[in-house]
Amino acid sequence: MKGYYKLRKIILDILNTKLSKDLHYHGVHHTVDALNTCSVYLKHNKISNHEAKLLRLGVLLHDIGFTETTKEHEKKSAEIADKLLSENGISEEDKSVIEGLILSTKIPQQPKTLLEKIICDVDLDYLGRADFYAISNQLFQELKALDVLDDFDDWNKLQIRFLEAHTYHTEFAIQNRQPEKELRIAELKKLVG
Repeated sequence: MKGYYKLRKIILDILNTKLSKDLHYHGVHHTVDALNTCSVYLKHNKISNHEAKLLRLGVLLHDIGFTETTKEHEKKSAEIADKLLSENGISEEDKSVIEGLILSTKIPQQPKTLLEKIICDVDLDYLGRADFYAISNQLFQELKALDVLDDFDDWNKLQIRFLEAHTYHTEFAIQNRQPEKELRIAELKKLVG
Protein backbone atom coordinates (compact mmCIF):
# COMPACT_ATOMS: atom_id res chain seq x y z
CA MET A 1 0.00 0.00 0.00
CA LYS A 2 1.45 3.28 -1.11
CA GLY A 3 1.54 6.01 1.51
CA TYR A 4 1.37 3.86 4.67
CA TYR A 5 4.46 5.37 6.31
CA LYS A 6 3.39 8.91 5.49
CA LEU A 7 -0.04 8.22 7.00
CA ARG A 8 1.49 6.63 10.08
CA LYS A 9 3.56 9.78 10.69
CA ILE A 10 0.53 12.06 10.17
CA ILE A 11 -1.62 10.00 12.56
CA LEU A 12 1.04 9.80 15.29
CA ASP A 13 1.64 13.56 14.98
CA ILE A 14 -2.09 14.21 15.45
CA LEU A 15 -2.23 11.91 18.48
CA ASN A 16 0.90 13.45 20.00
CA THR A 17 -0.38 17.01 19.68
CA LYS A 18 -4.16 16.80 20.08
CA LEU A 19 -4.88 14.19 22.75
CA SER A 20 -5.76 15.54 26.20
CA LYS A 21 -3.20 14.97 28.94
CA ASP A 22 -6.12 13.58 31.01
CA LEU A 23 -6.12 10.50 28.77
CA HIS A 24 -3.76 8.45 30.91
CA TYR A 25 -4.83 5.23 29.14
CA HIS A 26 -6.03 6.36 25.70
CA GLY A 27 -2.87 8.35 25.00
CA VAL A 28 -0.49 7.88 22.10
CA HIS A 29 1.36 5.27 24.19
CA HIS A 30 -1.70 2.98 23.95
CA THR A 31 -1.73 3.32 20.17
CA VAL A 32 2.01 2.60 19.94
CA ASP A 33 1.62 -0.39 22.27
CA ALA A 34 -1.28 -1.67 20.14
CA LEU A 35 0.79 -1.21 16.97
CA ASN A 36 3.65 -3.22 18.49
CA THR A 37 1.19 -5.85 19.73
CA CYS A 38 -0.31 -6.00 16.24
CA SER A 39 3.03 -7.30 14.95
CA VAL A 40 2.85 -10.20 17.43
CA TYR A 41 -0.62 -11.14 16.18
CA LEU A 42 0.42 -10.84 12.55
CA LYS A 43 3.12 -13.48 13.13
CA HIS A 44 0.40 -15.93 14.20
CA ASN A 45 -2.10 -15.26 11.40
CA LYS A 46 -1.68 -15.69 7.67
CA ILE A 47 -2.47 -12.26 6.28
CA SER A 48 -1.29 -10.56 3.09
CA ASN A 49 1.02 -7.55 3.30
CA HIS A 50 -1.81 -5.36 2.05
CA GLU A 51 -4.21 -6.59 4.75
CA ALA A 52 -1.46 -6.17 7.38
CA LYS A 53 -1.14 -2.49 6.41
CA LEU A 54 -4.92 -2.04 6.56
CA LEU A 55 -4.87 -3.61 10.03
CA ARG A 56 -2.02 -1.37 11.16
CA LEU A 57 -3.86 1.70 9.88
CA GLY A 58 -6.95 0.55 11.77
CA VAL A 59 -4.86 0.23 14.92
CA LEU A 60 -3.31 3.66 14.40
CA LEU A 61 -6.72 5.27 13.87
CA HIS A 62 -8.93 3.33 16.28
CA ASP A 63 -8.74 5.92 19.10
CA ILE A 64 -8.08 9.10 17.10
CA GLY A 65 -11.64 10.20 17.92
CA PHE A 66 -10.40 10.92 21.46
CA THR A 67 -8.78 14.03 19.97
CA GLU A 68 -12.31 15.45 19.77
CA THR A 69 -14.56 13.54 22.19
CA THR A 70 -14.68 10.87 24.89
CA LYS A 71 -18.25 9.92 23.94
CA GLU A 72 -18.71 7.44 21.09
CA HIS A 73 -15.10 7.95 20.14
CA GLU A 74 -15.16 5.01 17.70
CA LYS A 75 -17.71 6.78 15.51
CA LYS A 76 -15.65 9.99 15.61
CA SER A 77 -12.50 7.95 14.89
CA ALA A 78 -14.16 6.50 11.78
CA GLU A 79 -15.15 10.01 10.62
CA ILE A 80 -11.63 11.37 11.12
CA ALA A 81 -10.19 8.28 9.43
CA ASP A 82 -12.45 8.74 6.40
CA LYS A 83 -11.19 12.29 5.92
CA LEU A 84 -7.51 11.44 6.48
CA LEU A 85 -7.60 8.36 4.29
CA SER A 86 -9.40 10.22 1.48
CA GLU A 87 -6.86 13.04 1.62
CA ASN A 88 -4.10 10.47 1.24
CA GLY A 89 -5.51 8.58 -1.73
CA ILE A 90 -6.72 5.42 0.02
CA SER A 91 -9.33 3.56 -2.05
CA GLU A 92 -12.98 3.39 -1.01
CA GLU A 93 -12.66 -0.38 -0.53
CA ASP A 94 -9.67 -0.02 1.79
CA LYS A 95 -11.32 2.87 3.66
CA SER A 96 -14.35 0.67 4.25
CA VAL A 97 -12.19 -2.10 5.73
CA ILE A 98 -10.32 0.33 8.00
CA GLU A 99 -13.53 1.98 9.20
CA GLY A 100 -14.95 -1.48 9.95
CA LEU A 101 -11.84 -2.24 11.99
CA ILE A 102 -12.23 0.95 14.01
CA LEU A 103 -15.93 0.41 14.69
CA SER A 104 -15.37 -3.23 15.70
CA THR A 105 -13.39 -2.07 18.76
CA LYS A 106 -16.54 -0.60 20.35
CA ILE A 107 -17.46 -2.40 23.57
CA PRO A 108 -19.06 -4.91 23.55
CA GLN A 109 -16.87 -6.07 20.69
CA GLN A 110 -18.61 -7.96 17.89
CA PRO A 111 -15.99 -8.53 15.18
CA LYS A 112 -17.05 -10.25 11.99
CA THR A 113 -13.87 -10.66 9.94
CA LEU A 114 -10.45 -12.06 10.85
CA LEU A 115 -8.94 -8.56 10.72
CA GLU A 116 -11.67 -7.26 13.04
CA LYS A 117 -11.03 -10.15 15.44
CA ILE A 118 -7.33 -9.33 15.47
CA ILE A 119 -7.78 -5.60 16.13
CA CYS A 120 -10.23 -6.34 18.96
CA ASP A 121 -7.74 -8.70 20.60
CA VAL A 122 -4.86 -6.29 20.00
CA ASP A 123 -6.81 -3.43 21.58
CA LEU A 124 -7.47 -5.39 24.79
CA ASP A 125 -4.38 -7.60 24.72
CA TYR A 126 -3.20 -6.20 28.07
CA LEU A 127 -6.09 -7.94 29.86
CA GLY A 128 -4.04 -11.14 29.63
CA ARG A 129 -0.53 -9.76 30.03
CA ALA A 130 1.88 -9.31 32.91
CA ASP A 131 1.54 -5.51 32.68
CA PHE A 132 -2.21 -5.68 33.35
CA TYR A 133 -2.08 -3.78 36.65
CA ALA A 134 0.11 -0.98 35.36
CA ILE A 135 -2.13 -0.45 32.35
CA SER A 136 -5.41 -0.84 34.23
CA ASN A 137 -4.15 1.75 36.71
CA GLN A 138 -3.69 4.16 33.78
CA LEU A 139 -7.34 3.58 32.86
CA PHE A 140 -8.41 4.18 36.47
CA GLN A 141 -6.43 7.46 36.49
CA GLU A 142 -8.13 8.47 33.24
CA LEU A 143 -11.60 7.69 34.59
CA LYS A 144 -10.80 9.74 37.72
CA ALA A 145 -9.57 12.67 35.60
CA LEU A 146 -12.78 12.50 33.54
CA ASP A 147 -14.94 12.35 36.72
CA VAL A 148 -16.37 8.97 35.76
CA LEU A 149 -15.14 6.94 38.74
CA ASP A 150 -12.98 7.66 41.76
CA ASP A 151 -13.33 4.74 44.18
CA PHE A 152 -10.64 2.06 43.78
CA ASP A 153 -12.86 -0.70 45.20
CA ASP A 154 -15.62 0.19 42.72
CA TRP A 155 -12.96 0.19 39.99
CA ASN A 156 -11.87 -3.34 40.88
CA LYS A 157 -15.48 -4.55 40.89
CA LEU A 158 -15.97 -2.95 37.47
CA GLN A 159 -12.82 -4.64 36.20
CA ILE A 160 -14.05 -8.04 37.37
CA ARG A 161 -17.35 -7.58 35.53
CA PHE A 162 -15.53 -6.38 32.42
CA LEU A 163 -12.98 -9.20 32.43
CA GLU A 164 -15.68 -11.83 32.97
CA ALA A 165 -17.79 -10.44 30.11
CA HIS A 166 -14.83 -10.04 27.74
CA THR A 167 -14.03 -12.67 25.11
CA TYR A 168 -10.88 -13.02 23.06
CA HIS A 169 -11.51 -13.83 19.39
CA THR A 170 -8.28 -15.21 17.90
CA GLU A 171 -6.62 -18.54 18.61
CA PHE A 172 -3.44 -16.73 19.65
CA ALA A 173 -5.22 -14.66 22.31
CA ILE A 174 -7.35 -17.57 23.52
CA GLN A 175 -4.23 -19.68 24.05
CA ASN A 176 -1.80 -16.97 25.19
CA ARG A 177 -3.87 -14.28 26.90
CA GLN A 178 -6.98 -15.97 28.31
CA PRO A 179 -5.08 -17.97 31.01
CA GLU A 180 -3.45 -14.79 32.38
CA LYS A 181 -6.78 -12.97 32.22
CA GLU A 182 -8.32 -15.74 34.35
CA LEU A 183 -5.56 -15.22 36.92
CA ARG A 184 -6.30 -11.47 37.01
CA ILE A 185 -9.99 -12.21 37.67
CA ALA A 186 -9.10 -14.48 40.60
CA GLU A 187 -6.65 -11.91 42.00
CA LEU A 188 -9.15 -9.07 41.73
CA LYS A 189 -11.85 -11.16 43.41
CA LYS A 190 -9.51 -11.68 46.37
CA LEU A 191 -8.90 -7.91 46.53
CA VAL A 192 -12.60 -7.05 46.74
CA GLY A 193 -13.59 -10.24 48.58
